[in-house]
Parts: sequence; structure tokens; C-alpha cells
Amino acid sequence: MISESTTSTPRNEPGSFRDPDNQVFYADGAVLRGLGPQAASDWAAVRDSAFLTPLMAAGKVVATETVEQGDLPAAVADRWTTVLRHERVPFVSYPYEWSFAQLRDAARLHLEVLDAALADGVTMTDGSAYNLQWRGVDPVFIDVGSFQPAAAGEPWAGYRQFCQTMLYPLMLQAHLGLDFQPLLRARIDGIESGQMRRLFRGARRWRAGVFKHIHLHDAMQTRHASASTGSVRAEIRDAGFSTELVRATVRAVAKLVDRLDWAPPGSHWVDYQQTCTYSDADRTAKTAFVDVELAAHPPGTVFDLGANDGTYSRIAAAHAEQVVAVESDPAVVDHLYRRLRADGQRRILPILMDLADPSPGGGWAGDERTSFTARARADTVLALAVIHHLAIGRNVPLPRVLDWLTGLLPAGGGTGQMIIEFVHPDDPMARQLLANKPAGLFPDYHRAEFERLLAERYEITRREELPSGTRTLYAGVPRG
Repeated sequence: MISESTTSTPRNEPGSFRDPDNQVFYADGAVLRGLGPQAASDWAAVRDSAFLTPLMAAGKVVATETVEQGDLPAAVADRWTTVLRHERVPFVSYPYEWSFAQLRDAARLHLEVLDAALADGVTMTDGSAYNLQWRGVDPVFIDVGSFQPAAAGEPWAGYRQFCQTMLYPLMLQAHLGLDFQPLLRARIDGIESGQMRRLFRGARRWRAGVFKHIHLHDAMQTRHASASTGSVRAEIRDAGFSTELVRATVRAVAKLVDRLDWAPPGSHWVDYQQTCTYSDADRTAKTAFVDVELAAHPPGTVFDLGANDGTYSRIAAAHAEQVVAVESDPAVVDHLYRRLRADGQRRILPILMDLADPSPGGGWAGDERTSFTARARADTVLALAVIHHLAIGRNVPLPRVLDWLTGLLPAGGGTGQMIIEFVHPDDPMARQLLANKPAGLFPDYHRAEFERLLAERYEITRREELPSGTRTLYAGVPRG
């Protein structure tokens, strides 16, 4: 039980409003869940179930405790029948920021939790990928409010959501080689079966899982489009549907998910550490610079922007509590995630995102899914070999690049650290980017101007030119 009192004004989680009986909010830095009468009754029935405690102990379901009513402010205690407190996940990410292997492992965990619950007479009302988050490379199920006692003859309530936000995206990439992330980013409810059916015509319909989970599923949805949910459930019960049949379906889908795989195609960025223009001396000096700065100022959270193969994320992980490794190439992120899993590195979370097009807000009112910029706060930001890609490659003016990066550090100035690399215009990589641009387009892209802009925003604590003479590293803290 929790004895710590909650005193601050609660702040609602913008993505938790669709179920008025079960909502997440924040107070005093805690993640809380308010349960109305029915949700509280469901929780009371399942919280001591045999399946739940082992899953929480293993870190597969988010650690959850009940808050004593006497420790709650009157406004909260009067509003909710029961209030739960959850363990805080290190960084909130969304399925359209995950690689194929990440989404597949999240789907596997969802099915594992559901199967364990069903074996203990409990079901889950939802099947959304948004109900999973990450501790490094370990997925964790966070929506304990979706557990409720299973009723005889009830179907798998979350099947459609599971298909739309997990199974269909995996099928798209495994069977067709299409990146699913843009589609999930564009549609908060995921990919509809009707859309999938049009993509899997002809011989494609016989690929693993397609006919059953796309064509038959879409046909059933069309058949029951005008029927009420209650009448459909009654029809299913009358047909002799049982919990064992649901478990059999869940296990069959788990086997299908295991079969789905994606071999990342060749990518310039996959082998970047071997093909880039760094000399061994440059690489050694850069590694030492980053390591020394992080050791001198141990951070809680590090963002490694343009992380590539995670070389510097791994250095950061030796000093930080957590590292968010941001990379824009799907193949690179997938490779990195699989390697981190294999190596047992649990402090690094890879996410897939284009820094020139960071994840926006989405869903209802544009904030049901929070933008990356609003979610992202770090004690240290690593911006190594990324400035020239944004300023030259994507035509973002240097002042705007630096302002955006500064916004990722704690507000108010004087706290946080930026470790940043400037690639001079005469560096081979910068020359390659400039060769594809009209002459004279970037008159301000030079070291003196960059240092002037940097000094306006940061107190520069250390500067080091790499041995090649075409790249300079800086460490600094934001000015107040």
C-alpha cells in the first residue's frame, strides 16, 4: 500500500479520457489511475489473481499499488472510488516510433499477458498497442484498468484493436516490405481491415495469416455492420463460444506473430560507422570527449540524436539512468534494437523518428498523443554529426536548429548539458551535402557563425577540434 500523500492539483493525461470510469492523471510526480464504481469492482476482483503478481514481479505488467483514500485530497477521493499508483516508465513513446522488431515484441507481450489472464478467468477489454511502453528494450503492459473478470461466451474484446495497431502493421512490413510507421502516425486507431484487404488481393491473400485475419475479419465486420454489439455477442454465445476458444485463438495469433519477420534492406546508414569519413584518431578523440563529459556530469536521461548504431548511446548508458536513442532509418533502428536485446543492454530505448519531422501531437484536439517535443526532456543531449544534416540536408536555419535542441533540456537555463558536434563546410560529408544544393545557399554555415549562435544560447565549458581539423566538439550549459 502507499502511504505517501498526494497534495498537488491533479493533471489529467490527455490520452486517457475515452473511458470515464478509468482515467490516468498525475500529481506530485506520481502516475495515478482513478477508477469509478465498475472499474473499481473489476480491479478488486482481479488484483489478487494468480496471473497478475508474477507478471508484475517479472516487470511485464507495470507495478501498481492502491493509494489509501486518506492520503488523497478531497477532490480526488470524492471523484474516484479507488485510486491506483503506477510505476513511472522512463520515457513515453508511441508505436509509430518503434521498429518492426519492437512492435513484434510488444505484440508478443500483449498476447502473453492476455493468455495468462484468460487462464485465470480474467480478460482484457482493450487490445491497443498504445497500452504498452518500454523500459529500455523491455516492453511493459501499462493498462491494468483493462483487466476484468471474463464472462462465459464472450469473444476476444480487443481483437480488432490488436489487429489494427499491431498485427496489420506487422503484416504490412513482413509480407510487403512497407514501413508501417507513417500509417500508424496518420491514424490513431490503426489500419482498417478494409484497407488491408485491398492491399492483399490475388495470390497475396494466401500469405501467412492474411485470409483469416484480414479477409474473413473484414467480411465479418461488413456482415455485422448494422448489428448492435449486444446482439453480436449474443449470437457468439449461442454458437457455443468459450474462454478456451478465445485462448486457442490468442495462442494461434501468437504463433502467427512469431512467424512474421522482416529482414531490413541494405542501407547507407546501417554501415555508417565503417563508411563514414572519420579517421581512427577522430573516432578515438570523439569517444573520449563524450565519455569524459558524461562522467563529469552524470545525467539521469540522455537523448542521443542521430544515434545510428548506438556507439555513443552505449557510452552514455555507462553514466546515465536511461538513454533515448533517436534515429530516422528504420533498418538502423531495427538492427540497434535487436543488438541491444541480444547484448542484454537495458538502459537504452531506440526510437524511430526524423528529427526534421518529429512526431506531432495527434488524436482528439491534437494532444491525445503528445508531440515528441512536448514529451522530450533530457539532462544531456548528444547532437553528434547531426547539425549539418538538418542545416544543409534539410534547409533548417542554424538558429532554429539550436533553439529546438535547447528546448529538449530543462526549462529555465543553467541546467542540463548539450554535447554538440559542428561539421565544418570543408569536411567531406558537408561538401557532399553542399554539392546537391545551389551555390551560395548557406552563407552562414561556417564555424564562426555557429560558435556565435552557440555562445548566445550556452555557456561553452569545453571545445575540442578533432584531429582531422574539419569537425569541432562543444560542451555547454544553457544560459539562464
